[in-house]
Amino acid sequence: MVAVVIGSVLGLILTLLGTPLFIRLLVKRSYGQFIRDDGPTSHHVKRGTPTMGGAVIVLAVVVAYFVTHLFLVLTREQTTGPTASGMLLLLLMVGMGLVGFADDFAKISRKQSLGLTPWAKITGQAVVGVLFAVLALNFPDPRGITPGSTAISFVRETALDLAFAGPILGAILFVIWANVIATATTNGVNLTDGLDGLAAGATAMVTAAYTIMSIWQSNQSCGGVRAVDAVCYQVRDPMDLALLAGIVTGALIGFLWWNTSPAKIFMGDTGSLALGGALAAFAILSHTQLLFVILGGLFVIITLSVIIQVGFFKISGGRRVFLMAPLQHHFELKGWAEVTVVVRFWIIGALTVGMGMAVFYGEWVLTQ
Repeated sequence: MVAVVIGSVLGLILTLLGTPLFIRLLVKRSYGQFIRDDGPTSHHVKRGTPTMGGAVIVLAVVVAYFVTHLFLVLTREQTTGPTASGMLLLLLMVGMGLVGFADDFAKISRKQSLGLTPWAKITGQAVVGVLFAVLALNFPDPRGITPGSTAISFVRETALDLAFAGPILGAILFVIWANVIATATTNGVNLTDGLDGLAAGATAMVTAAYTIMSIWQSNQSCGGVRAVDAVCYQVRDPMDLALLAGIVTGALIGFLWWNTSPAKIFMGDTGSLALGGALAAFAILSHTQLLFVILGGLFVIITLSVIIQVGFFKISGGRRVFLMAPLQHHFELKGWAEVTVVVRFWIIGALTVGMGMAVFYGEWVLTQ
């Protein structure tokens, strides 16, 4: 628990103090955001605002994680360092962040709002996702529990196990399933990142929930002193996942200080893809894959608004359901102030996170 506090505070400090330094560097190099001409006209004033701020978040998370573990080893609070689950989460987060960085840099260098080609972006994400999924089925702990599992999970692993088709085909199906989750979360956060502070605040709520849930999983870990055997959790390294969730939450709060309206910096695809990768890793490694649909309800709603808009546009011959998608821009065009949209969407995000946590704890209570 002490480690979570140390890591969270360190993540907060690193982004709070590091972001303005990064802003100066970006301004000096004229690395600014390019705004779509077909979006809300109020966004045109944001043209030139420094972007790629997600690099600060990613760097802060990596530094805070290793520094916290180093501190714990030096103070003999623990005898081992980073865990397999922690390293895998960083792999997916940093890997997706690098794909986003390449996309952001392409936009800046070409001086337009289009970055990597869709296929280049998909390929980059797939390579990172496949590597993560394959490694997640390895590195068993002394209990034989690996970071990832072929069993589909909701609040915990369900009876639906992809290994029913055999170990090899089951592993292949898991790799596909893990990539579906990673693609969904990265796109969800990316689509949400359209207004000042919206994605950062919404993501911080979800990672804060994972901090609490992972601590609970650690306390109720199978074989633990305080665990109730009938409802214990078979999760590898839950406390290390809690540490990373706390670090990400702290880093996002520190970044939000500079990203809130009027934003001094945008996270860019570097941040949105990295955060989407982190959320996917939390869902997979904590064995709460389907629960994320509730926890990340705001991301789901915004993603569905794009799917509905595009689908209806094609089948209706050019008609639209919303004035503009993603959904947040629809309300902007209806006359809502940007800050009003952000705060109200944060409220929706907080409600869905609360519902997810209620389901998580309620399942434990009801199954005792």
